[in-house]
Amino acid sequence: MNYFLAIIFILVSWFLISKLLKKRRLHKFRKELLENWGKEKKKKYYNFFVISKYFNNNSHEKKAYHLISEKTKIDLDINEVFKFIDRTSSKIGEQYLYFKLRTIGTVDKLLEFNSLTSIFQRNKELSISYQLELSKLNNNNSYYLEELINGKQLEKPKYIQLILALTLTGITSIVFSFFNPIFGLALIPILAINLVFHYKNKHSVTYYLNGVTQLSKALKVSEKLTKNREITSYFRDISFIKRIQSIKFKTEFIAFEKNVNNEFLFAFWFVAEIIKILFNIEYLMFYSFMKSIKKEQKSIEDMFLFIGEIDAAISTASLKSGSLKICTPKFNNNYNLNIEEIEHPLIENCIENSVNFHNKSMLLTGSNMSGKTTFIRTVAVNSILAQTLNICFAKSYNAPFYKVFSSIRISDDLLDNTSYYLQEVLTIKELIDASTDKNPCLFILDEIFKGTNTIERISGGKAILSHLNRKQHTVLVSTHDIELTDLLQKEDYNLYHFSELIKDNELIFDHKIKKGKLKTRNAIKILDLYDYPKTIIKDAKEIEKNYFS
Repeated sequence: MNYFLAIIFILVSWFLISKLLKKRRLHKFRKELLENWGKEKKKKYYNFFVISKYFNNNSHEKKAYHLISEKTKIDLDINEVFKFIDRTSSKIGEQYLYFKLRTIGTVDKLLEFNSLTSIFQRNKELSISYQLELSKLNNNNSYYLEELINGKQLEKPKYIQLILALTLTGITSIVFSFFNPIFGLALIPILAINLVFHYKNKHSVTYYLNGVTQLSKALKVSEKLTKNREITSYFRDISFIKRIQSIKFKTEFIAFEKNVNNEFLFAFWFVAEIIKILFNIEYLMFYSFMKSIKKEQKSIEDMFLFIGEIDAAISTASLKSGSLKICTPKFNNNYNLNIEEIEHPLIENCIENSVNFHNKSMLLTGSNMSGKTTFIRTVAVNSILAQTLNICFAKSYNAPFYKVFSSIRISDDLLDNTSYYLQEVLTIKELIDASTDKNPCLFILDEIFKGTNTIERISGGKAILSHLNRKQHTVLVSTHDIELTDLLQKEDYNLYHFSELIKDNELIFDHKIKKGKLKTRNAIKILDLYDYPKTIIKDAKEIEKNYFS
């Protein structure tokens, strides 16, 4: 009796201590969330192969207003921008936020997302409590829920009838063994055959195991997230929860093996494994489960989007609640581009710049390192953020609702045997094709046709830039070719420039945009500043005077 009471005491004590420790961990985690609200994530490593899977695999491109291409993603450092703005609490949220950052929808959808973001921005306590729930899906395995949505689903094997026959034979043998034990001997070959099928199928089960486990967790998290009426009123339909609940038993049965993590459960697992093999329970349940997954694929995606939208909204609310200068963008239909004190989010202590023009494009000149390429990137990045998250790193932003295209980073493709110039030709051809779109497009180009000679670069560049500059579009182009300023000023291009100053033998950049074309030339002065031989400096100045004055 005393032993029995001692065991009861130990079990009760273990239970209470576990509860207390869990409560302390939650309290500590909640405190961390409160302290980090509005701050950049401390996470250093991002696996963009899995983060981008939902964007790369989804079939929403037909519904989207515009998708940010792989080329533009690289040109604008979108992955680095994502790292900076990401405050999500779950891996599903990460995948969805990345998808959202590269998928421009409608203005109406954008405003709806802003409404959800505002709820979390106003109610910090609600945000923290939701972050606690979402963090249950912050394990790397949560990335694999996406595979149940977009992955190739397994079909039933052709020999499924044989599996059913073996199962029925096994049951029949057990029943008849009660009358004659000799029938029990039939279980030995049945178990041996079933063993082969069982472990042959284990590969398929293991492949889907991470996604299946997360489906069960995601369902529980979704159920908690629907407790707040203000949040659920934002979503038109949450019936996906009931539909996924209908396959809950199958999900937890398949996921059970993943949760075996102690000796006591292992002993139970071993007995259960023998029973599953003998009657092909796991085999039959797995393909029944896969059939249910295929049937409820849309419901699973709806749940993914539900969790992702909430996590992305909280992330954006946290971003807006920090110390960064962020404004709410405005969109117009009269082709105005009016931006005040705009900054690049990735540049610390970024110099603010402002531009304002109507129904015109921009030709931007200046030397290397003066800031011209950074500026056009800044406008493009903020345009994307404005149209995906309804935020902008500026004092004010008022522009058309753009489709964004770029030609900045061009390189030789040695594997494809494509030269720099040909690669640039192919990239700009995509922009020319896009210019036929009746919707406003923002074209960002840096040093057009720098892979060819001066005469053809200027003549070809002028013709292309004139072609792109249609009424509804905005072209921002940076160049060293001052000759283009006179040619394009007549083509509705506003002239702007960045300049540098040499003072006390020091090169100084103010990174401030200025109206008009660049009138100074400092390239040879910079050679002199860095102690090039005097003979080179003298020769260069004479050539400049005789041939280009």
